[in-house]
Amino acid sequence: MAFNVVAVQETPNPNAKKILLDRAISDVPLSFRTEEAASKNPLAQRLMSIPGVVGLLMLHDFVTISKSSEARWADISRKARRILAEDQTVRGNNT
Repeated sequence: MAFNVVAVQETPNPNAKKILLDRAISDVPLSFRTEEAASKNPLAQRLMSIPGVVGLLMLHDFVTISKSSEARWADISRKARRILAEDQTVRGNNT
């Protein structure tokens, strides 16, 4: 089931943004720093494949995306919103 993005919030880190969703994405913290680590979670794998994304934190009703300093938020945000809107994975504790 797809996710709707409710808001995007700045964080103290200029290379990270918090994306608030319309429903829970995970009941437990899921953290990914490499595409290989995300390979067992289809949504995380798709988000990590966005050029410039270097990390994810998925918990409750948000995803925090970390980017490399060279990457542009406009490109990442557009692609992340599209991936979240198309997501067909099932929510769970270890998805």
